[in-house]
Amino acid sequence: METDVVYFFGFFVTLIVLIGLSIYSGKKAGKKSGSFTGGGDSSAAIVAGAIIGTLVGGSSTVGTAQLAYNYGLSAWWFTLGGGIGCLIMAIWFVKPLRKKCDGTLTGLIAAEYGPKVGFAATILSSVGIYINIIAQLIAATAVIAIVIPGVNSFAAALIAALLMTLYVVFGGVKGTGIVGILKTVLLYVAAIGGGCIALKLFGGLQPVLDNPNFPHEQYLNLFARGIGKDLGAGVSLVLGVLSTQTYAQACLSGRSDSEARKGALISAFMIPPIGVGGILIGMYMKENCPDLVSAKMAFPQFVMEYMPSWLGGIVIATLLIAVVGTGAGLALGISTIISRDVVSGTLKKSLDEKKNLQLVRITIIAVLFSAALLTTGSLGDIILDFSFMSMGLRGAVLFVPLMMILFTKRKIASQYAFASVIAGPAAVLAGNFIIDSFDPLFIGIFVSLIIMIIGYHHANKSVNLNSKDK
Repeated sequence: METDVVYFFGFFVTLIVLIGLSIYSGKKAGKKSGSFTGGGDSSAAIVAGAIIGTLVGGSSTVGTAQLAYNYGLSAWWFTLGGGIGCLIMAIWFVKPLRKKCDGTLTGLIAAEYGPKVGFAATILSSVGIYINIIAQLIAATAVIAIVIPGVNSFAAALIAALLMTLYVVFGGVKGTGIVGILKTVLLYVAAIGGGCIALKLFGGLQPVLDNPNFPHEQYLNLFARGIGKDLGAGVSLVLGVLSTQTYAQACLSGRSDSEARKGALISAFMIPPIGVGGILIGMYMKENCPDLVSAKMAFPQFVMEYMPSWLGGIVIATLLIAVVGTGAGLALGISTIISRDVVSGTLKKSLDEKKNLQLVRITIIAVLFSAALLTTGSLGDIILDFSFMSMGLRGAVLFVPLMMILFTKRKIASQYAFASVIAGPAAVLAGNFIIDSFDPLFIGIFVSLIIMIIGYHHANKSVNLNSKDK
């Protein structure tokens, strides 16, 4: 596809509409810190828009096509795991979460187990979120390379960081939710529409299934990279969704438990199909462009080569906003945690509204531009590797201690919670160096769970002893 006037028209009109809506909705919500952290009056559609707008980004589109380029169906685990995580959140988590949490997940941890545990959880979970921001910036460099031919990776990363900063500073959670609704529609056009075009170019599904270039064990196998690795990737997504401030924040912003639950359910059913489109695109590009310089270019290159000009412009703009929106939402999650749990906790008092808003914005800028610097290093550029690592780390830190708060009544001593928060991610990191056959996340969760179970039984024993004394 040649970059003609129609392409540029579709690109800029889509970009202007999405950015304009973000700015408008942010102003409508009010320039207050509350507009960044959720106002508790969002509809189910806004909740779903906020979840999808941050969960479905570069990893679900560009990253999925990148992995599918070499492994086909196993690239589905990001969107499939994300959908399962949202389903579990809707069925079991929304009500207890909204009942017990009125701020941040790490704040809830601190209130239950003490400031020492809360601080450790804050730092480690923020590192997990930060890793996913790097993934979004890598995805953004692939899209910006199409928009601005010849741009180097570092400049593209800086441009993406700037766009993310503007997106979240002017929009906040309310803006992310409203724009997320429109972005979801456009992502369906981009991913599902692109997948349909790829399927048509293949000549239907049967030619894909019978293609000798796509051996079933590698391209048509949900566990192509190994059951332990791919199942671990799916579990990482489930636990990551349930342990991430950004998605909890979206549910907390719902006007009622019912609206929050509906928003999570909508997300659960709308996210997985987006991955299917990315898989078909990645596989088509492997068949027809097997010598791509980088597999991360599979999705944007497909758009340029095989979509009509008018649609290509819309899709490229949508992909750009998708990665920008996700990165911005994750940066917002970190900034909220830092302002509420680190700074306010250290000062032993809450900042006034103006100072809190300034801190949130400064933190967002620092997070995004430092992450942009790291994308140009030797960390690698497999987008989903960063995304799975990010989700797994968050789950290893917060999942088990959070479950104990939400679903048990026994208060566990802080030393057990602290050991769990530290040992879980430590086991995951150590496992990455010594285990290849399965995801070390399983070890991290197991270690964390064992520690908390010991703490639970110790608390139960203490209660029984006290009862006998009386």
